Amino acid sequence: MIDFRNIETFFWAAALGSLRAASEKLGTTQPAVSQRIASLEAALGVRLFERDVRGVTLTAKGQEMLSHAERMMQARGDMLKAAQDQNVMSGTVRIGVAETIVQTWLSTFIEEVHSAYPALILEIEVDSSHVLRTQLMSRQIDIAFLMGPILEERIENLPLCTYSLAWVASPKLQLGGGVCTLEDIASRPIITHPSNSSPYRVVRDMLMRAGVKTPRMYGSASVSMIVRMTLDGIGTAVITPVFLERELAAGELQILDVKSDPLPDLSFTASWIDGLESRPMRSLAEIAQGVVVRTKGRAPKGYK
Repeated sequence: MIDFRNIETFFWAAALGSLRAASEKLGTTQPAVSQRIASLEAALGVRLFERDVRGVTLTAKGQEMLSHAERMMQARGDMLKAAQDQNVMSGTVRIGVAETIVQTWLSTFIEEVHSAYPALILEIEVDSSHVLRTQLMSRQIDIAFLMGPILEERIENLPLCTYSLAWVASPKLQLGGGVCTLEDIASRPIITHPSNSSPYRVVRDMLMRAGVKTPRMYGSASVSMIVRMTLDGIGTAVITPVFLERELAAGELQILDVKSDPLPDLSFTASWIDGLESRPMRSLAEIAQGVVVRTKGRAPKGYK
């Protein structure tokens, strides 16, 4: 008889690409993982992995067996889910979040998740969308709220919200009151999202087309840092004003009328890897989508 633990161990070793990662995922030792896989190979009478100093890689037969193992684990998960209360969700989910989401509706999302699933623990990782995408693909996080979608095989994307970008500056720079040119803007640094982001690339290209050969641009994954630098008058920001109501109302910041091509919108998705253990991710994504609809994706009242 084939031990189901051995099938599970084989699946995670193949999915994560190493015995060490599988041992961490399953909460056991690497020798135990090796022993389970060897037992499975002996029971099946086939070699599942090729082993060398660099690690393990699936054999052709191992690749074939992987799809069978996944279906068996999915069936087991479906059986367990059917036996449980539909409202029960427990354990830990690692969520990666872009800071724009942190500054708008993330706290409301967390409250709703805790209300719906009090036994669920959320681990929140805040970073740029570029980094979050890498972490999701390597399974360091379970779901990401990021600038998306991620167009990769087996990645599920659920649309969340779209924010408009704007040119924003402190009145200290004396750029308000009329139409600014890109040359006016480029006399000072432009502060925006990281250099690997779409907003950064679009703005850089826009400036270069306008004749600014070496635009000075400061890219940051921290939205709060961008806002702070803009308030200090370091330069003009390209950022969504959705969470700047207080600063704009107080006159600490102003939206500029810049003669330029339209700025792109920021579109955010909930993205996760489809397959085993993905049903809770869809449930969380749907909660997030509901929060966005109810709050219109805006910052909580009193945000500072």
